[in-house]
Amino acid sequence: MSDIVVGLDLGTGGVRAIAVDLQGQIIAQATRSYPLLTPQPGWTEQNSSDWIDASLAALSDVTQQLNGYQAIALGLSGQMHGMVPLDAEGKAIRPAILWNDQRTGKAVAEIEATIPHPELIQRTGNPAITGFQLPKLLWLRSQEPEAYTRLWQILLPKDYLGYVLTGELATEPSDASGVGCLNLAKRLWDTDILDALDIKPALFPSVIESTAIAGRLKPEIAARVGLPAGLPVIAGGGDNAAAAIGLGISSSNLNLGSLSIGTSGVIFAPCNRPIPDPQGRVHLFCHVDGGYHLLGVTLAAGGSLRWYRDTFAPQISYTDLMEMAQRSLPGARGVLFLPHLSGERSPHLDPETRGAFVNLSLAHTQADVIRAVLEGVAFSLREALEVISAIAPVHQLLATGGGARSNIWLQILADVLQTELIAPKAEEGAAYGAAILAMVGIGAYPSLEAALKIVSPASHLVQPQTNPLYEAAFNRYKLLYDTLKAVR
Repeated sequence: MSDIVVGLDLGTGGVRAIAVDLQGQIIAQATRSYPLLTPQPGWTEQNSSDWIDASLAALSDVTQQLNGYQAIALGLSGQMHGMVPLDAEGKAIRPAILWNDQRTGKAVAEIEATIPHPELIQRTGNPAITGFQLPKLLWLRSQEPEAYTRLWQILLPKDYLGYVLTGELATEPSDASGVGCLNLAKRLWDTDILDALDIKPALFPSVIESTAIAGRLKPEIAARVGLPAGLPVIAGGGDNAAAAIGLGISSSNLNLGSLSIGTSGVIFAPCNRPIPDPQGRVHLFCHVDGGYHLLGVTLAAGGSLRWYRDTFAPQISYTDLMEMAQRSLPGARGVLFLPHLSGERSPHLDPETRGAFVNLSLAHTQADVIRAVLEGVAFSLREALEVISAIAPVHQLLATGGGARSNIWLQILADVLQTELIAPKAEEGAAYGAAILAMVGIGAYPSLEAALKIVSPASHLVQPQTNPLYEAAFNRYKLLYDTLKAVR
């Protein structure tokens, strides 16, 4: 029988399981979805039991396709920042609070009042942020004290899945660095921060390497899903870091990063030292390869285009929207769009900012407005890239996500960012990266660098063109945020 590894990615909309052979070919895959709960405005939750049911079902779906193959390891990935609070029996006390939940404003203020802003950034790579796990813990203490008194352990989503699969408590640096209290230089929980906030370090699991064996598959779980009992479960990585590994991006090549245009837009830049932006305008996290990475996030990238289509052009396909945008000119004939429809992450860290169209006239057409949306997202990402480039410059970005399938949007992004973009042949996501980490963890490859050689090479290169109209539009764009903030 041929050996395969399994990668499991616990996303926000659903879970994806894949089986990958040791040459990097996907042998089988399955997805299962689960609901998103919004009990109050600004709150996002999920039942962790739904994750488990869906994950076990997806694993069963995959194993039923594995005639002639045997699994030798399972790697984990998942949505970052969420909080699963467990009692002393290992049961979830309440629904998990997710990465995009915005209830923790007072908790963020409490953290920043206790730990000086520059010190927090220097230690953890980031300021206090509403979506991170640490403010969720403080919210639980103040708003649900009865639940807090029962608290035995808090886990990140993928680590909770690992706990259910193996019975072991563990996390790894890439996901843990999105909690808000991991000392990035030491890759350990920062007890000074926790002591200052009167939080017991024992509430957090131990931090092991991303390629380490976190535990072994319980016999009852193995029997249920059709995998071998005792199968090694590898710690894995947070979704952005695992997806980067799936694209071949590591700290061994600092010139290559990634640009994802999905609902959000994400620029991922590897670096070999934990150097944060002093103002915390972009994130600094541990990478799964032992290095680090900077992350710039535009919350509504493809989400802005979807909002435009759903609101103003529901009968027009995305392909037709892109063709219409081509009828306009670079600079959208003066129309500017601010894509802060969900607030904004990088570089403003402002959940209250909002979007806008500016400089419209009777002479403008729908083509100009659509192009302004595409350019506005590009300008937003350039703001983040300028912060990143001062710390960890990258010369090429692998472009992924639905937006990267549009030739016009790729060219706009290349021209605005003034960076070469590469479209990869295949884009398998975080589950694929988790599978590669599992290969290294089980010893199928001697190192992550060796394993990355199986990743498919890029397909074509988009060269940036210099256009003064974009530079002029970007300079006007940068004035918009402060102007609109003043009138909020």
